[in-house]
Formats: sequence, C-alpha cells, structure tokens
Amino acid sequence: MEIFLRLMAFVLNAFGMLVNKILDLVLPRQKPKYPGIRSPLLKKSVVELVTQLRRGEITSVELVSAYIARVQEVNPSLNAVVEDRFEAALQDARLADQFIAKASSEFDRVALFTKYPILGIPFTVKESCGLKGLSFAVGSLARKNMKAAQDGDVVELVRAAGGIPLLVSANPEFCMSFETRNNIQGCCLNPYDLKRTSAGSSGGEGSLNGCGATTFGVGSDISGSIRLPALFCGVFGHKPTGGLTSVKGHFPYSLTDKKFPKMLQIGPITRFARDLPLLLEIMAGDNKHKLKMAEPVALKDMKVFYAFGYSGLNCLTHPVVDFDIKLAITKAVKCLERGGVQSKKVLNFLSNSLEIGLVSLVDLKGLPSIVTQRPDRDPSMRLLMVELFNSIIGHSIFTKEAMFLEVMKRFNGLMASGNMEEYREDVQKIKSHLNQLLGSRGVLILPTFHTSALCFHTSLVNVTGIDNMLLFNVLGLPATHVPMGTNQRGMPIGIQVVAAQYQDKLCLKVAAELEAVFHGWVPPVPHATDIK
Repeated sequence: MEIFLRLMAFVLNAFGMLVNKILDLVLPRQKPKYPGIRSPLLKKSVVELVTQLRRGEITSVELVSAYIARVQEVNPSLNAVVEDRFEAALQDARLADQFIAKASSEFDRVALFTKYPILGIPFTVKESCGLKGLSFAVGSLARKNMKAAQDGDVVELVRAAGGIPLLVSANPEFCMSFETRNNIQGCCLNPYDLKRTSAGSSGGEGSLNGCGATTFGVGSDISGSIRLPALFCGVFGHKPTGGLTSVKGHFPYSLTDKKFPKMLQIGPITRFARDLPLLLEIMAGDNKHKLKMAEPVALKDMKVFYAFGYSGLNCLTHPVVDFDIKLAITKAVKCLERGGVQSKKVLNFLSNSLEIGLVSLVDLKGLPSIVTQRPDRDPSMRLLMVELFNSIIGHSIFTKEAMFLEVMKRFNGLMASGNMEEYREDVQKIKSHLNQLLGSRGVLILPTFHTSALCFHTSLVNVTGIDNMLLFNVLGLPATHVPMGTNQRGMPIGIQVVAAQYQDKLCLKVAAELEAVFHGWVPPVPHATDIK
C-alpha cells in the first residue's frame, strides 16, 4: 500500500463527497426539454424488431426514419452527436428492404436473417471506434476535421451482420475522462438531468441510449467507459472478457503493448438486456465460440458473491457508496436467492485495488501523447506542466482531465517505482483467485460506481471511484452494468455483475433476470401517446 498515494486519496475523497453534497443541494434537477417517445418502434428491443422485419410487419426505412427523427428531436438538448450519415443510412435501409422482399418464403427469410442477424437495424457508434468517412477527431482540436479511413473491426462486424450506422457520438479528448466534454464539441448532457454529465468516455452513446434515440451503441471501455455512462444514463452496458473483441481501428490504440488489446474492450450499450447476447456474439466475431452461448445455465445452479464496497483501511480511501446503490445490491441478491441462487458476502475485498489500477494504466506503452500527438515523442516536463496549468484556467487547446491523466502517468501515478512490481504480481494472483472462486457458475455483484450522475468538472475529485470498474479491465474479466431504477432525485442507479473469463453469458443472464423483475431502463421522460 502506498501511504502518500492513500493520503492523497483520502483527502480527495473527503473533498469530493463535500463537493457532491453541496452541488446536490444547490443544483436542482433540470428535467429534459425533449418530449417522450411517441413511435411504438422506438420502444422495442432489437430482438423484437428483427422478428418484425423478418415477418414483413415493418420496413427498415420506417425504422431508420423513426430513429433519425428521434435523434433530431433530442440532440439539440443533449449535444451527443458528432456527425451523422442519415441520408446514407436511408439508402442502406432501402437496400435492406429489397433483400428482405426478395426472400419470398419463410424459409428464405430465416436463411437471410441467419446470415445477417440484424439486417435493417439502425445503430450508433462512439466516435473513437471508427466509422468510415465520419469524424475521427476523438475530441482533440489537434485532430479536428480528421475522418476515419475505414471502419473499426467491431463496427465492420456489426455492419456485416446487417446493421445500419446512423452517426458517431461524442467522447472526451482521447477518451481520457469520465465526463464527456471536449474543446470541439463542448458538453454532452445527461438525458435525465441537463445539468449533469452523461459520463465517459462513451458518454454520447450513454446519452442517446438513455433517451431512446438508438437501438444500441458500440462503445469502448478501458476503465469503465461503457459501464459508467450506462449507469449515469440508466441503460445496460457490457465490457467483454479481455481480448474477446478486436480493438483494431480504435483511437487511441497501441501497436506495441500486448496488454492494451485486453484492457481495452469494445462492447454494446443498450436499453434492453435481452439484446446483449445477440450483440455480443456479433461483436466477438471469430471468438464467439469462446462464449458458449448455446450451453444454457440454470439460475438455480448459479452462485452469487456480493460486496457493498471496500472494507478495512481501503474504505477510507474510496468514496462512500450511496445508500440507494447498496439497497439495489441487496434487492438484486434477494431476488436471485428467490430463484434458488446461493449467495455469500465477500469481505476484505481487493485491498490494493487503487495501486493495481494505477500501475496498469501507467504501464501501458505505445499510446500517443495528447500534447505531441505521437507515441514515440513525449513532451518535456516543462511543456506538460505549462499545458496542465493553462488547461485548468481555460487557455489550452487540451482539456484539464486529459492533461491531468498524462501528468499522472509521467509521475508513475504517485507511486514508488520500487513497489510497482509487487502490484503487477498481485494482478495474476487476484485474477487466478477470482477465476477459481467464480468458476463456470458464479458471479460477483458490487457497485458500478459510488453515486449517480455527477455534475460537470467534478470527475477529478471523484476519480478513485473508478476502481470498481478499472480493476476488471486489468483482470480481463467480463462485467455488465445493470440499471435498477432511479433514486429520490430521479437519477438512474444500478449495479455491476462480474464473472470469470469467457463467462460473459452469466453476466448477461443475471442482467436479463433482474430486468424481468425490476424493469431495467426507466425512460427519462414518460412515453407520449403513440401516434396512429
């Protein structure tokens, strides 16, 4: 344990909790200005929509048009869209409808949708994941007007499955913040409270999914960047097992670090848990056989381990978890127990989580510097500190959150270099322990984050809260955020479900079970009367 680092974390936590409480008192919730969902098409899961498309009950043009209209309706309030391809999407939809029309028999249509499982379904893409021809600036003024030369690997797989991309959505600069704000786009707002952040770095996807403006989103996660926006915006988000999905075509990307493709994972964000297995298999590509989705697991055969947060000295250097989130964990565990699941509370949970997470981030090699834009040329320390100061006072082209993380990396995360090898060894020990503990039937339930959506400019004083998510990127274990309703302020809350390597289906099964009981996504604005 790093004493100086822990002391800093203690002070930061105390200040962060004070700031959060004051802002909760002085900033009342600003409810969304956009209307509720009117079209019945926007209320359906991908699985339901695919069935209707196959049966000829709806057309892809109708579906794509409905989602384009919804994006245009909500984006002026949310600022979640970086660049769209609406006209091209409608052309893709017409082509999809032609394919479906040519499959005249039920047999032919089943065969068609077996080959193209989401034919005609619109979706959205986080800017950093790469969508050919659209913005690839990734929140950086130095990359402004840059376009993606080709689709990222996962985006290509989703398109090959028949999906129709509508747009690329907002992310922070170089994805280096957990609030989506940059010097090109400005702030991406939370669909439940327009004074708060949609989180990051997949904040645009969280925001669009939260208000029903997309069927699902392609996001990326290196320290909670799928799960945190899913929490703040009230939807489901899954970080796959490390190495399951390809991260080629993503920016930032490392060509030299073998750990990077396992720490960073690309996965789905969606309003409906029942869509996650289908979407994950598509995104896994050639690795989908590792998921063994076809082998069912009975709920009564599963085990649940749970924790409300950290214990011992570790709890002093991490934020206190909100009562509503602890209550959600209790409700989830009790619900699963009624289904025959055995449960056990976990104590003394991961005492060196802070150091392990920081070491893993500091150790990443081959990533471009925000300042120089190159992986092989670090800025001088003087230039780095000048830019950090300028970003704090608003006189830099770089954001302060991204600069802070780059400075922290240069200072080894405030850790003694002689102790870092010990924390690297801890990773393998903890990974082996959790894989053995959870096995092929166990899941771990714990908080995704300590509180609901934060106000802008508060992420740095809440930074130690990401341990709950970052740790499972480091360990390479799959993790799913599950929405569990809203708190007294009307903001989404939820929990995180973790399983052993390649046991992603257990996370998704628990998510589906909890969705059936607790109803999952709660719209930020009640649905309007359907237009007939």
